[in-house]
Formats: sequence, structure tokens, C-alpha cells
Amino acid sequence: MSSNEFLKGRGAQKNTDNRFLQHVFEMRDDFLEFCRLEGEEYESNKTQYIPIFPKTIVNKVNSPDVGMGYSMNPYQGCEHGCIYCYARNTHEYWGYSAGLDFERRILVKKAAPQLLEAKIKHKNWKAHTIVLSGNTDCYQPAERKFEITRKCLDVFLKYRHPVGIITKNALVLRDLDILRELNEHQLIGVNVSVTSLSEKTRRKLEPRTASIQKRLKTIQVLSENKIPVNAMLAPMIPGINSHELLPLAKAVADHGALSFGLTVVRLNGAIGQIFSDWIKMAMPDRAEKVLHQIQDCHGGTVNDSRFGTRTKGEGKIAEQVHEMAYIAKKRYFKDRNFPVLNTALHEQYKDGQMRLF
Repeated sequence: MSSNEFLKGRGAQKNTDNRFLQHVFEMRDDFLEFCRLEGEEYESNKTQYIPIFPKTIVNKVNSPDVGMGYSMNPYQGCEHGCIYCYARNTHEYWGYSAGLDFERRILVKKAAPQLLEAKIKHKNWKAHTIVLSGNTDCYQPAERKFEITRKCLDVFLKYRHPVGIITKNALVLRDLDILRELNEHQLIGVNVSVTSLSEKTRRKLEPRTASIQKRLKTIQVLSENKIPVNAMLAPMIPGINSHELLPLAKAVADHGALSFGLTVVRLNGAIGQIFSDWIKMAMPDRAEKVLHQIQDCHGGTVNDSRFGTRTKGEGKIAEQVHEMAYIAKKRYFKDRNFPVLNTALHEQYKDGQMRLF
């Protein structure tokens, strides 16, 4: 593959430099040409699963812009390959690139269930909803192989502890049996991400995710089983999917979602370079327009770190998005409410069984 060919099945089209490393790796065109002439692959596009051994798994979330207090991530990196993903930057902490490495080198925390159990059994722990996952998708393809998320759900059920899920993968339905049991005690809420109704757009933005129809079906099945669902219509990207907000809201409401949330895309850190490189290859006819509209939402830059503003955006385009969201909630979500999860049961189950005396 030459440096100008589009790498299908991946979001990022290259590895960006890691800001924490002194040395950089450059893929030169003359080397690529040598590999082509010799019939050799210059690098493997296969996904690697790399075990890591953290000491803790539950993270306190301090950001005022994120609607969660605690999160945990069974995996670092994500094979879904969403080009806009804010989690890409965190892969640099592990010594990898936020680009292709983020999608091809998946770090696996096999001890996550045991670490979770130790955390919520601790005498000083008070029940708060813990979200799977605040960073990378807990139901990405690796979950089929390792089943870490399912094992964590078993822990939450055993100790009657509230848990939230964020995913864009229909694999969540595999665990419907555990979700039903959790829901009997009002311990579960699921957030399903739906970014477009166009499969063409979905394949470009999120190359290895579940299809839009599968995601809508997931919302429907969960809702039919009385499991509360919030739809994440995020991020809204001007010039790509922001015009779909009203039909997206209607679609998720029709399939049973109780609420929806959204963010306006921002391209912090290495994501700005990754996204810019991608859109010039994937959507060359509108690349500059989209980038300029994203800048208009963030004070003239694609990079925005201001609390209170960074996820909402500002300016005319962002205002229009939020006005449409207001209309959508009035039109499609009247009298619907996402429930507050139950934190009252856990204290009685800290030793793994109901206290009788």
C-alpha cells in the first residue's frame, strides 16, 4: 500500500507521533516502494491483544462536562476505529500512537473483575454508579474473546451495585440475561451511541462498529425488556451528521429510548491531525468546509479544552444544533425520563450475600 491509498477497515490512516516519546518513527515513501517491489508487507494490519496488569480499575471522573462520577475500562484502545474518538489521546500514555495503534493494539485487563470486586467490597466504598466504559467501548470486538465485561456485570449483580454501560455494539444483547436481573433491582442503565442513519456515513466514521439497524434493534430489544436506554447522538459533526439530529432523535425514540444526549465534536491533541488527514482522504470534496465549521464551533480552533464549553460548542452552528435538540426533546421525548439508579442495596451485600441480622 502506498502512502496515498486509503486503508479500509480502519479509521485512522496513519500513526501520529507520540507527544511523550523523544524519538519518532517515519514511514518513508522510498521504503514503501521497496516493500511493494519486493512483495513484502511493511506492517501488519491485524489487531494485537496485549495483556496489562493495572493495580486498580475504577476511576474517579473529575470533569464537570461528563455525566458520570466513576468509570472503568476493561480495554484500552478500541478496534471500532471511530475517527473522532476522544479516547485516542489516552493511548499515548501507554507509549503508543493515537492513530492506528489505538485501533490495532488493544490492551486487555483480564484482572478487571477481581479488581472491581475488591474496590466495591472495601469498607469505605459507598455505592455510586460506575460506568462501563468512560473511555473505550466495553463491547468492542475483544469482548467476544475475553468476556471481561460480562464477568464484571456478574460482580455488579452479586453485590447489588449500580452500573451504567456506554456502547455502540449490539454485543451487549449477549448479556441480556444479566441485564434483566440487574434491572429487577434498578441497577442498570444502557447508553447506546447512534451517530447517523446513513450506513455510508457510519462505515466511514466508525468502520468496525455495529450497523445502524443493529444499534436501533439493540435499543428496541433492551426497551422491550424494560431496561432503560439513553441514546448518545454524539458527536454532532457539522457538515457530516449534524443535519440528521431530528430524524436521529425520532428513530431512537421510536425504538424505545427514554432520553438522548449529544456533544459537538472537538478534536483535541493528536485527534486534530488524525481527523484532518482522514477527512482529506475519505471526503476530499468537503474536507475544508467541515474543518472550518468545526473551528466555528470552538472559537476558531478544532481544539477546545474549556470546561462548560468544549462539549457544547459555541457560535451559530452549535446554537442551531442545540435548538434542534430542544425541539427533538419536546417532540419525541415528552413525558419520558431516564431513571436514577438504585444505590441503597449495595451496603447490605458487601460480603456477597444479603445481611440478615
